[in-house]
Amino acid sequence: MNLRTKIPLKKQAYNLIDYKSKVFLLGSCFAENIGDKFEYFKFQHYVNPFGILFHPKAIHNLVTNALDGKKYTEEDVFINNEQFHSFDAHSKISQHTKSLLLHQLNAASQKTSHYLKQSSHVVITLGTAWVYRFLKTDKIVANCHKIPQQQFQKEILSVDAITTALQSIIAQVKSVNPKVNFIFTVSPVRHVKDGFIQNTQSKSHLIAALHNILDSQSHYFPSYEIMMDELRDYRFYNQDLLHPSSLAVDYIWQRFKDVWMADSTEKIMTDVDTIQKGLQHKPFNPNSTAHLKFVQQLIEKQMVLSTQFPSMKFE
Repeated sequence: MNLRTKIPLKKQAYNLIDYKSKVFLLGSCFAENIGDKFEYFKFQHYVNPFGILFHPKAIHNLVTNALDGKKYTEEDVFINNEQFHSFDAHSKISQHTKSLLLHQLNAASQKTSHYLKQSSHVVITLGTAWVYRFLKTDKIVANCHKIPQQQFQKEILSVDAITTALQSIIAQVKSVNPKVNFIFTVSPVRHVKDGFIQNTQSKSHLIAALHNILDSQSHYFPSYEIMMDELRDYRFYNQDLLHPSSLAVDYIWQRFKDVWMADSTEKIMTDVDTIQKGLQHKPFNPNSTAHLKFVQQLIEKQMVLSTQFPSMKFE
């Protein structure tokens, strides 16, 4: 008896991710969940330099500004609740001084440009099609930073508008990095603050637009569908009943590995996992002969991997 549906997935035939790959992850908080896995297993990666970006326009804005070499100035930041913010970035980036925020924005933008030119894979996770337009400037923002809602107009991006934004992202990145592969996915996190029906409308717009732009270098990974169909049970959610639990993230990561990870990564990932668990181990007696031997073996394993992959660093 089969008590759940399983989405059939095939392993990608070309351009798989290995330890030589450079993976750039952008988008919603689910991008950070998967980015944490890349960090744990010590792949070369870069995640959300401007913090979480929920909608396609914010991601498009980041890519465009970075590749155009935009320099953030005092006109691009503002103060609210004793913090300096940018409408282009998440509040995670906000700082207590204007100069510190500008430095961080410009450094992150420069690194974004550099990494887009070097990336083998760009993974973009779209969270919502709902956006907020700041009435004073008539511009769509990445984050409202707790400014009163009456200063914004809420609207939903059309399928055509999302398609245009995604096509522009792809074209701009390919103009400086022709061999790059895009992996698109839709966040399984439901934005119920928009309303249940409105959340479904939003996800539908994102999925329809994504299927307009897929080709041999732009691929769709069904994170949303896996959560909705394979993990159709609230035990796979956090206590807020909206975000995937760690178990669900682990499961979707495993499905992602099945599709996108080269076979050559399997043993290395196992070795990295052994080291990571060893580093997290808390001994009863740190000065015992057995523990000192364990630490020495762990150091030797790290050195072997670091020699083979110089970018691999353990803390």
